[in-house]
Amino acid sequence: MLLAVDVGNTTTSVGLFKPDRELCFLASLNTDSRKTADQICTDFMNLFALYGHSRQEVTGAILCSVVPPLNFMMEKALAGLLGHPPMVVGPGIRTGLNIRLSVQAQMGADIVADAVAALERFAPPIVTIDMGTATTIGVITEGRTYEGGLLLPGVRVSLEALSHSAAQLPDISIQRPKALIGRTTEDCMRSGIVYGTASMLDGILDRIREEFPGRTVTAVATGGNAPVIVRYCRNEIVYDKYLLMNGLWTIYQKNSQTVMERS
Repeated sequence: MLLAVDVGNTTTSVGLFKPDRELCFLASLNTDSRKTADQICTDFMNLFALYGHSRQEVTGAILCSVVPPLNFMMEKALAGLLGHPPMVVGPGIRTGLNIRLSVQAQMGADIVADAVAALERFAPPIVTIDMGTATTIGVITEGRTYEGGLLLPGVRVSLEALSHSAAQLPDISIQRPKALIGRTTEDCMRSGIVYGTASMLDGILDRIREEFPGRTVTAVATGGNAPVIVRYCRNEIVYDKYLLMNGLWTIYQKNSQTVMERS
């Protein structure tokens, strides 16, 4: 089985794949850069016990992280847990992407995984939208080319900035608004964040589609905030909860085959 770990700024997603690519479970942990390798191992062992699996079933692991301070401990934890180091998405990893960023190393590992998975499902041009702590939008064209994208504050970041910067505005959860026009402070905030973010995405997608006149541009969204927002967008956006995990699976297979061919 393959253990796939995606370390985000707020949460860490952990998925366990069967050899036939079936996902046994997908779980979330709080991302905490203060944790030791032993504490991280304990978290993984608890997940295995919770979902009825054992570490002995795991034959490989792949790590994707956008939190550099946690990378060393995470790699150490996985190596100690499984008896061998994980594959790490980063420079030198085979992805099949032609990345056109001025500094390729600046492209987040999670965005790489999203792009790889999107190209498995859709024909370019493709727009990927990853809605986590930040909202990251990427554009992929023919030749598996990642052209670049846009980086925006995430839904939760925007909501917390609003609450913390205005003394009379409370902290609220991200939920479906009752109506477009709110009748309470909480309803007004929730409506503004949800409809405002959806309208922002619609505007950006409209502008991106203008870059490809006469062509069909597919948009796919993932990330913890995507299910709430996408339903309010006027553009057609495919929601894929497992986009990043499927990308990690594909990247692992590409590089495992390469290692076997060289050995």
